[in-house]
Amino acid sequence: MLNSNKTNSEDLRIYQIIDANLDRAREGLRVLEDWARFGLGKEKYVKRIKNFRQILGKNHLEIYKQSRNHIEDKCKGLTHREQINRKSSDQIISSNSGRIQEALRVIEEFSRPHNHQLSTVASEIRYEIYNIEIDLLSLSKCKNSEEILIENDLYVITDQKENLLEIIEELLIAGVRIIQHRFKTGTDKDNLQEAIKIKNLCKKYNSLFIINDRIDIALASNADGIHLGQDDLELKIARKLLGYSKIIGITANNQIDISNALKDGCDYIGIGPVFETATKKDKKPIGIEKIKTLTKDLDIPWFAIGGINSKNISYLKRNGLKKVALVSQLMNSEDPKEDAIIILKELSHEN
Repeated sequence: MLNSNKTNSEDLRIYQIIDANLDRAREGLRVLEDWARFGLGKEKYVKRIKNFRQILGKNHLEIYKQSRNHIEDKCKGLTHREQINRKSSDQIISSNSGRIQEALRVIEEFSRPHNHQLSTVASEIRYEIYNIEIDLLSLSKCKNSEEILIENDLYVITDQKENLLEIIEELLIAGVRIIQHRFKTGTDKDNLQEAIKIKNLCKKYNSLFIINDRIDIALASNADGIHLGQDDLELKIARKLLGYSKIIGITANNQIDISNALKDGCDYIGIGPVFETATKKDKKPIGIEKIKTLTKDLDIPWFAIGGINSKNISYLKRNGLKKVALVSQLMNSEDPKEDAIIILKELSHEN
């Protein structure tokens, strides 16, 4: 508790410092709380951050508030040009997390001699904020990825080509926002180097970069997510390795696999093959009617795949299949940019 010694001039200066920093910390916490609430919709984090605000409020003693006008603050209103440069939610979260941590450190130091309880509380909350900042940034990144999945109807899967980077950039220029990189041959070293180059291209065009199967390559290239088949690594294990900042897609073509994918927390589903396809010669098409049955209650993004091209997209759309994944037509195109533009227009056209 607060030392009961007679208040002197130095005490008042210290109380004024504590008062100012309690205000700063609580203001910063409110910024994080509102982002967790309105930006992310994460009740767990809202409750945690609100609890920190309440604890600091309880420890904001009247003697600290009464010291506010002891010395005139001649630096009131000072700003820094970096405050103007905060353009994104990530920058706002990071800057306010830093503000909270700095304010709590000041409180911790200046309250230690006379209010051990407040010093301890400030230290405990400060360490919690380090983790909360990382979690909020990870959740924000995943939220952005989820929005791209929802808003975009064309999902492009790569094939191994000598000029693959050129093809991908043409597709990105055309407006493609989801690229899955699939490779079955080559050394891990070469595949990783190529993945990093594709990731950089996707980042340049604000597009998702997803790796097929290989979680090690996904992690090493800082991909936005991974796509798993039924014979690949279990989704639960993949989530432990990737965390919640990455998206995980699952291939599924029956009700059991779809139910398991949803239960385990996948972010999107690829369903097919719709038609016969040279990419999956051993897979029997499951057809449009079965896909419609399987997806009627799905509330996450899903993409039809297999034998889809510009000639049958309008037919798929008439049957309610609005999101599609393509491989061959765009990977083998003589003009991938133009073909992608045509397909994107077809997908955006209302039947």
